[in-house]
Amino acid sequence: MTMYSVVVPVYNSEHTLETLYERLEKVFDEEMKEPFELLLVDDGSHDHSWDVMTKLRSRDERVKIFQMTRNFGQPAAVLCGFHYVSGDIIITMDDDLQHRPEEIPKMAKVLEERDDVDVVLARYQNRKHNFIRGLGTWVQMKATTMMLDKDPDLELTSFRMIRRVIVDAIKDTTVHRPQIGNLLVAFSSRMVNVDVQHDARAYGHSGYSFRKLAKTLMYDITTHTAFPLIVIRDIGIVTFLISLIMGIVILVRFFLGHITVEGWTSMILVMLAMGGLTLLSIGMLGEYLMHVLDETKKNPHYVVRRKEM
Repeated sequence: MTMYSVVVPVYNSEHTLETLYERLEKVFDEEMKEPFELLLVDDGSHDHSWDVMTKLRSRDERVKIFQMTRNFGQPAAVLCGFHYVSGDIIITMDDDLQHRPEEIPKMAKVLEERDDVDVVLARYQNRKHNFIRGLGTWVQMKATTMMLDKDPDLELTSFRMIRRVIVDAIKDTTVHRPQIGNLLVAFSSRMVNVDVQHDARAYGHSGYSFRKLAKTLMYDITTHTAFPLIVIRDIGIVTFLISLIMGIVILVRFFLGHITVEGWTSMILVMLAMGGLTLLSIGMLGEYLMHVLDETKKNPHYVVRRKEM
């Protein structure tokens, strides 16, 4: 028998939690006939999600519930669940019913048949995300491929099935803002995609705004690569070479008596461009320095307010 632990970050999902539990219970008890536990992590919800979680816990002791002191973000909520799992295989999925519990047996079959695979990642065949979420996911996937030297054909999603050895490694991470997908790429190259169906949200709307996605992407870029600094460095080198050539040209024209008062507009434009580039460079350096400062603080990834296990 294989023990499965299902970790679900919860945020304002009072309408979907009971249905999610019932569908998971049916999959494991009736179809797979394998033991499981469900870890629900309330990531600072503003609705009655915790009350629903408490009812589920009173109904079934296999449900473990955790309430965080504030909204720390989905990765932190998943990491919280990782610290309390007892299963051999850990599943992460969303709370909005877009990830179908009925697809779990298909993913589990891959791990059963392939001992060389550590992580199975769902690949959505009919993605139901809105345009902003879809665009952000696509850009982040391309950026991750470049930064972490990931297989470009491998899609990272939050619907995952992970062997315990990888989860134990992730639990020990000290990164200030851990991104589970990036850590999986860093800790294992034995990952495969499995095609699954993707449902539309049953209630509400996605909490991933353009601003939040852009902020996460910027953090990923400035945490995992020095590419922005390299670009700025190269622009600086090219600018210096151009200014050196222009300086020689101007000096020659001066001795030939061709210098006039013309060129004021071009001079101002060049000054504005260089001033903007300088401020951009300072801002980028500040971003990197902030990451260094955050890492040295060693603040906890999350704070659990209460739990029932």
